[in-house]
Amino acid sequence: QVQLVESGGGLVQAGGSLRLSCAASGRTFTRYYMGWFRQAPGKEREFVAAILRTGSPTYYADSVKGRFTVSRDNAKNTGYLQMNSLKPDDTAVYYCALALNPTRLRLGTDYNYWGQGTQVTVSS
Repeated sequence: QVQLVESGGGLVQAGGSLRLSCAASGRTFTRYYMGWFRQAPGKEREFVAAILRTGSPTYYADSVKGRFTVSRDNAKNTGYLQMNSLKPDDTAVYYCALALNPTRLRLGTDYNYWGQGTQVTVSS
């Protein structure tokens, strides 16, 4: 069993930056692909970014490409989502997730473990 704890969310003005962290328990972190998803009020959960076990390659939703960067530090069992040039449309609860053998990284149902979520609010 793996537990994920996210941190780093908050309130920021448009154009600002935030860095989300996702700390995983256990010693099996390197076995998993890591993904980030978000869900805005009244909307379905959507894929944001994903990173493979070794740290590359990485994948992004078109809406965040060039602004967000996903990374991981396997020695610390921690993943990160650096978010720059934030927009009000980025406001959502952000979730990290781990997948053991996903067939589709952009599909949330392929992930085995989820964090509790962290709120990101971008004001205009």
